[in-house]
Amino acid sequence: MAVPSRSIDEHGLPVSLVDVAGRRIRESILSGALKPGDKIVEEQLCASLGISRAPLREALRLLGQQGLVEHLPRRGSRVTEWSPQDILQLFELRHILERHAIESALPLADLTTDLDPVRAALDDLRVAARRDDDLEKDDAHRRFHASVVGLAGNRQLDIAMEPILLKLQLPMAINLRNEARVHDPADGIRRHEYVLEALETNDPKIAVAAAKNHGQLDFLDLESTS
Repeated sequence: MAVPSRSIDEHGLPVSLVDVAGRRIRESILSGALKPGDKIVEEQLCASLGISRAPLREALRLLGQQGLVEHLPRRGSRVTEWSPQDILQLFELRHILERHAIESALPLADLTTDLDPVRAALDDLRVAARRDDDLEKDDAHRRFHASVVGLAGNRQLDIAMEPILLKLQLPMAINLRNEARVHDPADGIRRHEYVLEALETNDPKIAVAAAKNHGQLDFLDLESTS
């Protein structure tokens, strides 16, 4: 499907061809239509999106910064392929930063307002699920974990967390989508509700345990890819 010459986002604002192309490619990667290791054929994408190579290559460059696409010298681009060890290490790094943030932040002074960013991300996750919008669900999922780290009010911690979450967005998406196929689609949301409930206890030990053991690896089937 060609990209309209003037695309508009949900707020009625114009969206660039780079943004639209990036969203389409990212959606293809996170949905599994483009799989890890798949070569990205620029000619085919230009034809299917109805755009020139310049915005496509810029979109691919930005996706490369997110860790979804890797550029190979003289061989073009392909979908990034993480090994099971890479994925486990990235999840471990995520947990280390979340644990540090939780232990730094809790007990919170005002549970009513301090947890609002976490609640807002969880609400976005629910809305995206009701709309059956997997890409927005993936974004809300990432914001949820970013907001947990944000509780510490530590800018350097937030900066450190961002690239980890971007590199993890594909395994995080796979885990949620595989879970929705074999269980109740709402289970993924419930798992994150339990994390919020643990944070609401204001007990760092309970919250750290919930963040570490909330099923983030349960549906990835890493052994079959090792």
